[in-house]
This record gives sequence, structure tokens and C-alpha cells, in this order.
Amino acid sequence: MSGSLATFLFKLGYIVKKSYYLFNPGRLSRRDNTLKFVPVDSEGREGKPKFLPVEGVKNLFVFGSLDTNSALYNFLARNKIPVHFFDYYEHYTGSFMPKDYLLAGKVQIEQTRAYLRKKKRLHLARGVLDGGCFNMLKNLKYYQNRGRELQGTIHSIEKLKEGIPEVQDIQELMGLEGNVRQLYYRGFEDIISHFEMGGRVKRPPSNEVNALISFGNTMCYTLALDQIYHTQLNPTISFLHEPGFRRYSLALDIAEVFKPILVDRVIFRVLNKREVTASHFQQQVNGCTMNERGKKAFIRAWEDKINETIKHRTLGRKVSYKRLVKLECYKIAKYIIGMEEEYLPFKIWW
Repeated sequence: MSGSLATFLFKLGYIVKKSYYLFNPGRLSRRDNTLKFVPVDSEGREGKPKFLPVEGVKNLFVFGSLDTNSALYNFLARNKIPVHFFDYYEHYTGSFMPKDYLLAGKVQIEQTRAYLRKKKRLHLARGVLDGGCFNMLKNLKYYQNRGRELQGTIHSIEKLKEGIPEVQDIQELMGLEGNVRQLYYRGFEDIISHFEMGGRVKRPPSNEVNALISFGNTMCYTLALDQIYHTQLNPTISFLHEPGFRRYSLALDIAEVFKPILVDRVIFRVLNKREVTASHFQQQVNGCTMNERGKKAFIRAWEDKINETIKHRTLGRKVSYKRLVKLECYKIAKYIIGMEEEYLPFKIWW
């Protein structure tokens, strides 16, 4: 959003909320209706404090150690501000989520029933996987049309995708998803310039491309979680991914549809345009990670992407990619409570 537009909206009385990323260790506290962040270096020296009006904070992403207290979290909860935490190696470690203010008993009951009823769960799981496969193929075909040799990979994924409607077991669907991903990531070798990926290695990422994929997938997961929070869905009840004790697995389902559109396209952009270079990474004994400059460069491109708008062909107006994720949540909710006869995942049409 341009500065002039943001100023115009502010004058009209609209508060433009933003995501804030805290890379440095520091102390976070409340000062009236403002968040005060004081960075602290490795020797305990305090830097210049930064003040964030709470009305303008959408969420916080914490990559460094954070010193705060329960009073601050109570303040964040009252203002419905989630906080997402990451460790030194960029792994997502958890979220502080304010009390679910939109949860409705009827929706939770129907969401649980949808999970327990094999036919309904399979329909949703197949839809999630079908949408993800379709969007992966769109990426590959885009680069195939620009001279990359991807026809064999495209054909193999299309054959696997054709089998989705016939699968009668969730574990088999997850296995199919893994096979598609393996083929898809092989295509990265022909799409990405200046870097080699090899195979997909997650924990820890083995090289620069794997580090970007892991970091980007985590950002997509937290985006999905944020959007679920603003709906009546329960983030712990999922359909393709098995619900677990320690994760918001519905966010994994929704991210499956959008990772090719958001994460992978950002990766292709930052590497091929050299917005991210070898100097943005650090090789260590236990893998490859991005340094602070690399994270900031990726997040700039990420924010550009999720706030970019497209003309929605059903709604007839422009919506952001971030909004598309929330609309996906609404579609799932409508199918669950019987307002729609089927769930049709988002598929990119351009």
C-alpha cells in the first residue's frame, strides 16, 4: 500500500494494520496504548526504543529472543494481536493466539462431524490436494512456455493428479502429495538461476534453496493461521493433514493450496532477480540458514506478494492474495455447515 493511500485512509478514520517482524533480541512492554520495543545486543546494551501504536499492529513475528511479561500478553490478547515465534534456525516454534473471538458452537460441531465422516473428509482432503497440484502445474507450465524443459515433469504430475478422485484413504492421499512434491521440486532445477537445489531436505535445510522453501512455507502457514483466526473455523481440526496435539493442522491444509502461488513464486522472484544472493545465507555444520539480511529481503518480497491485488472473477472486484486465503476459509466453512454442496479449492486462472 502506498504511503499516500495509507495517509488518506488514516484521515478517513481507517486504521491501516501491518505485520511487524522483530529480528533483534529485546524487551517488549506496554506504554499506554503503545507497544515499546527496546533492542538489546549480545552484551546486554540497550538500543534506541521503537514505539508501535497498538491500533496499527496486525500481528508480530519474533525471530530473536523476547523479554516480556504476562501483562503484555494480556494487552495483546485484548487487542487481538497474535504473536508467532521462530527459533534461530528459522523453524516455527509456536504462536500466542488471543482467545478465539469468532468461534461458534454450531460450526465447531459441524467441522468435527466433517472430520469424522469419511466421505466428507475425503472430499475436503481431495479438494485441498487437487488445488495444490493445479497451482503447482500452473507454475511449471508458465516456465515451460518460456523455454524451460519441464514437459516430462508436468506430464508425470498430471498423471498423479488424475488419480486424486479415486483415492479412498487419507494416508494414500498424503503419499500421493509427497510424490507430487518430489516431482515438482525437481523442476526447480530448471526454473531457478544461480543456485542448485538437489533433493528436498527439511530439517535442517541442506542448501540455500531448501532454506528458502522451509522459511517460505512457514510464513505461508502463519498467514493461513492468521486468516483462520478471523473466521469461525477451529484451526486444530483438519482434513488432509492429520490433526495433532501441538499444531494448528487446518493451517497446513490451507497452506497446501497457496504455497505454489505465494511461496514458490516469491522464491523464483528473489533468486532469479538476485534480490537474494549467496551473501544472504550462512552455512553451518547442521545446515544452511538465512542471515538477518536474507530474512528481511525475503519478507519484503513476501509482503509485496500477499498484499498484491487481483481482479476476482467471481466477486468482480480487486482482492489481495492475503484476502484470498481468508476466502478459502469461508469456502471450507460453507461446505462444512451445508451452505455449499461441494468445496472447490482456489485455482489460479492466469
